[in-house]
Amino acid sequence: MIMRGYRAVLLAATGGLLAAATAQAQSVPPTSGPAENGQPAWFLKGSFPDPTGNTAVAPGGKVTVLPRPTSPPQLLMPNPPGCRQSPVCGNRMPGAPQRNQMQRVQWQATLGYQYSYPVNLPEGIGGVPSVALDSKGNLWVFQRKPLGMAQLFKYDRNNKLILTIGDDVIGHANKAHGMAIDAEDNVWILDTGLATAKKVSPDGKLLMTIGTAGHRGDWDEAKGQRLLWEPVMLAFGRNGDIYIAEGHGNESPNDTQTDDPANQSGAARIIQLDKSGKFIRQWYGNNVNNGKFESAHGLAIDPTNGDVWIGDREQYRIVVYSADGKFLRNILTRNLVCAIQFDPEGNPWMASGQDGQFLKMDRSGRVLGAIGNGMGIGTGEFIEASYWVFDKDSNLYAGDTSVGRVTVMKKSR
Repeated sequence: MIMRGYRAVLLAATGGLLAAATAQAQSVPPTSGPAENGQPAWFLKGSFPDPTGNTAVAPGGKVTVLPRPTSPPQLLMPNPPGCRQSPVCGNRMPGAPQRNQMQRVQWQATLGYQYSYPVNLPEGIGGVPSVALDSKGNLWVFQRKPLGMAQLFKYDRNNKLILTIGDDVIGHANKAHGMAIDAEDNVWILDTGLATAKKVSPDGKLLMTIGTAGHRGDWDEAKGQRLLWEPVMLAFGRNGDIYIAEGHGNESPNDTQTDDPANQSGAARIIQLDKSGKFIRQWYGNNVNNGKFESAHGLAIDPTNGDVWIGDREQYRIVVYSADGKFLRNILTRNLVCAIQFDPEGNPWMASGQDGQFLKMDRSGRVLGAIGNGMGIGTGEFIEASYWVFDKDSNLYAGDTSVGRVTVMKKSR
């Protein structure tokens, strides 16, 4: 017993010395790292002040940051309240760095892509949270414009504006967010603020609305209650099923601290419908353990097996479920998981949000290559790299949630 106790003391002392040495060695964290294990080299880059859409963009993509308006933009209804008094609200410690003070992980952009800005958007402020391509190669752009201005645009293959869909058809999105195009070239747009998903025909007619505009809440099929709660992104299964990701990071669940009996859950979730809009199932996040997700900001369906990839942005991870809602695994990342896509060859990619890059990965999350020059307003930079799309040649088309421009990224031949 004495020897066993001595061993315990010795091990404890040795462990303490090792811990102290490790702590001392880690007191100055590295600011860069070499290429290794198939990953490119990385380095830290500072943030850039977020103009939140208050920009003017000249032909060719040059950005001018405009003064912030003296009064906030007019909205149809208030957006979800800011997050407080909840474990999913993020770091609220005094002295914690704000987003515009963060040092961000950047990967060496070694994939050989060139940047251009051939799409001229209508005049006026407003970032571009999402773009999409239809089967004919037309580019659709969903933009956060002031109330009374159109937000959905269609450009042909020569970057000519051929269709503008106004508020008289689709209403005005309080917080334009995700967009996706289904197998019949219908365009689906999501309004996080007013809690709707809308299906629009290729010629600009409103075909379906899921949710009730201005009433965020819970989907309860038994009650016939079909409400959405902060819908963020939408994706389609291999059989046409519709997956809607709900729950924006660092917003609510104060939204549920009301007497509204239809809005009580306050958790990120995935709603699964068939292609006609009939309910199949839903599953929830609501914290940070295995199988949970704080937010559902990114969403994509693995074309090889139908798995559902969810971007838990503020937790720096991807959470993978089967097509029928069974938790499979977590994939940890070093960047914000703002959006997820699979390229034409079936490889997973992620947009790193305010880290300003698009990252090619393997299915374990190892970064294989990067496109983008980090956070900023220069060539190849993004304030928030988010929902983007590939064409059939694996070129990338991306908006910027905080800047009104579309970046085209083509691989050098």
